[in-house]
Amino acid sequence: MKRSLLIVAFFVLVLSACAPKHHHDVDFYYWKSKCAIGETEREYFNKLGSKRLFVRLFDVDLQDGVAVPVGQIQDFGKEQLPNDSTTVIPVVFITNQTFLRYVDEVDIERLVNNVSTSIGHVMETAGVSYDEIQIDCDWTERTKKTYFHFLEKLAEQSGRDISCTLRLHQIRNREKTGVPPAKRGSLMCYATSNPMEGDTRNSILDMELLKAYTRNINDYPLDFDVILPIYSWGIVTNHLGKVKLVNGLTEADLQTPMFEKIDNNLYLVKEDGFLQGLYVNSGFTVKIETITPELLLGAKHYLDHQIDRDFTWVYFHLSQGFLTRYNIENLK
Repeated sequence: MKRSLLIVAFFVLVLSACAPKHHHDVDFYYWKSKCAIGETEREYFNKLGSKRLFVRLFDVDLQDGVAVPVGQIQDFGKEQLPNDSTTVIPVVFITNQTFLRYVDEVDIERLVNNVSTSIGHVMETAGVSYDEIQIDCDWTERTKKTYFHFLEKLAEQSGRDISCTLRLHQIRNREKTGVPPAKRGSLMCYATSNPMEGDTRNSILDMELLKAYTRNINDYPLDFDVILPIYSWGIVTNHLGKVKLVNGLTEADLQTPMFEKIDNNLYLVKEDGFLQGLYVNSGFTVKIETITPELLLGAKHYLDHQIDRDFTWVYFHLSQGFLTRYNIENLK
């Protein structure tokens, strides 16, 4: 009898250790220059009970010293949304160098007006209403003052809630980089290292680096959701050690005589040709970095236990080529 009770107690402990500690809704980003949401994307979005879609509308960068919108999304309209009740949150990426140039009050007011007007135009044309704007910027200690002022002025002019993305280094180094004056944040739990530096680790997501950045995560004073990656890329290295990224590349794309697998996720180019539009020569190497279901589940388990509250998983991003690597249970 005692032995049976011990066995039962053991399994209860195991199951409780594996079970989620907190409740997590599931939402998605959409980060393509041309909007084309198909049946697979709709199926995953709806089966996961997702409600919000964060849609990148355009970027803002300097051209000849002037901040201008670039890469505006095409073919975005209400009919493209996963369902009729989808809440759209427009996202604008602004380069950090923009806030190195736009520093005084007149500059900031001009930038706020241009961004707010451009968002309104795209959303009105799409026939989609919105109550929140998200700004994506990898700000630094040097740009925090002007960036934070921009966020305050944007909230004031737009009359919308303002959320912003958070990088891991901004969480860990908040004493230097500050806490943005936003309604809410979205923590990017990826891009843990630089893919251009030739590191042997997975530069999209390395668990040891993620843990190092998030040791004191519960001390961060701004509520945030957690963005997790489901994308992949190829790191192409030439004879001189120069590197280029090919987004969306998978090992399945390299299963041709043009490539030879020489290590776990490393391929040798055997003959000259094109790799998704990039011309590669014989002798180049291609390293594939991806997020396996096991790595994704490991990250979710860690963050669920590390962050002491409910929050939403937001996957980057809603694309058939990425989604079909996972089943619905992987993403819940």
